[in-house]
Amino acid sequence: MSLAELIQQPFASVPELIRAAAAEHPEAIALIQDDERVTYRDLDGWMDRIAATLQRDGLRPKDVIAICAGTSPAYAAVYLGALRAGVTVAPLAPSATAESLATMIDDASAALLFVDEAMAEKLAGVRERIGAGWITLDGSNAGRALDDWLLPEGAGPEPVEIQPEWPFNIIYSSGTTGTPKGIVQPHQMRFGHVRRGATPLYGIGPGAVTLISTPLYSNTTLVPFFQTICLGGTALMMARFDARRYLELAERHRVTHTILVPVQYQRIMAVPDFDDFDLSSFRLKLSTSAPFPAELMRDVLARWPGGLIDVYGMTEGGGTMMLLAHEHPDKLHTVGQPSEGHDVRLIDDDGNEVGPGGMGEVVGHSPATMIGYHNQPEKTAETEWYSPEGKRFIRTGDVGRFDEDGFLVLMDRKKDMIISGGFNVYPSDIEAVLRDHPAIADVAVVGVASERWGETPVAFVVPAAGADARPADIMSWANERLGKTQRLAAVELVEELPRSAIGKVLKRELRDGYTGQPA
Repeated sequence: MSLAELIQQPFASVPELIRAAAAEHPEAIALIQDDERVTYRDLDGWMDRIAATLQRDGLRPKDVIAICAGTSPAYAAVYLGALRAGVTVAPLAPSATAESLATMIDDASAALLFVDEAMAEKLAGVRERIGAGWITLDGSNAGRALDDWLLPEGAGPEPVEIQPEWPFNIIYSSGTTGTPKGIVQPHQMRFGHVRRGATPLYGIGPGAVTLISTPLYSNTTLVPFFQTICLGGTALMMARFDARRYLELAERHRVTHTILVPVQYQRIMAVPDFDDFDLSSFRLKLSTSAPFPAELMRDVLARWPGGLIDVYGMTEGGGTMMLLAHEHPDKLHTVGQPSEGHDVRLIDDDGNEVGPGGMGEVVGHSPATMIGYHNQPEKTAETEWYSPEGKRFIRTGDVGRFDEDGFLVLMDRKKDMIISGGFNVYPSDIEAVLRDHPAIADVAVVGVASERWGETPVAFVVPAAGADARPADIMSWANERLGKTQRLAAVELVEELPRSAIGKVLKRELRDGYTGQPA
């Protein structure tokens, strides 16, 4: 069956799709990183060897391997090869602590751990806690080298008929609010992502070049990666993000698609000679994982060719919202409308749907939904909401409202909402005002304990380059423009905001590290 025919089926697995792409375009380039290029023929063969070797070692469908390493073609091949054997992959964040990583590996019951030298050194102190065998992707001596572990070229696995409901991967949450949860995504969910990439809106296929600069353990990365690699395009991978390097690669390789988090867009647009780069090959740019400031979005639309889509959703799946910014420049303060086939609603604290124009927690239903949290049925139940007609929705923890045109306006995460003097205060509203101040380059607002109000807003401000940023002046300026319950109790200047590897501001770190005494 051809690749085009497979995409139209109710279900096709990622390994099937790559096999079809390799049969149709064997010499096309599937992966590029620095000077390394991997054709579809070579990738398909590499996947076969990895799958066969896993079977040789006794792994069966739905067993688990873990990968904790920097981005590389070998990383991608191991991930894909494991899928061909029906094995579930747990891609782990190298930025997590060694203790946390050991906990995740144990929770996943991973039979093998694939690492590089840097991660092997980081995990050395907890190695005795890790029961998995170690394979090194970069040939270092911290474990058995990948090339030594693999069966010879030409080896092939016993065929595995992958089922749509089987676990595809276990993606662990960042762990900034306690023990990370393993989000189990099924093969059917990933196929849904790939089919979206094949739509005219995305237009991914042979000839597409997707520049990927976020880590391979992140769902932000994995969605466009699998879309590209399953539809015959080229995945151009950066081991580490650098704004100027990104622009150089985009120009040299005539990049057509990309996904970036807002802070990356901010850094790219700030490159002094941005306008000198030829970016005319771009067809579509995506953003996700964090709020995208409207002014920054306008700058991208004005100076960077191609469409721009801001995607709002969760690794857990459920409902996805999409803002086609190039088609709706008057809606940049929203996260768009539900994707095709996605049902997104709002509920109140008692679990009842809110009426038109009302505000509530965002919940979503779609075929692209997680199986649940690994080994945590209680946590899974907490994140589910069932509609009166019995449909399973995933709770986002975000508060929002639909405008008169059906576009979703987000307020904040429920856990970040500040309750000051009995009033709900949304940090995003305060941040939007502060971003208009000429001395502010970046800002985050959190609620801190207050004897008088219970909680009160504090702003953490990154000053603009060369600006004379004075906390008292900024606070006075902002409080003149804010409502009475929104007024800032303090402004703290910081060199940068703490962020996760995919650009999310770690507000918990700001709250925990605050030592001031607001009124």
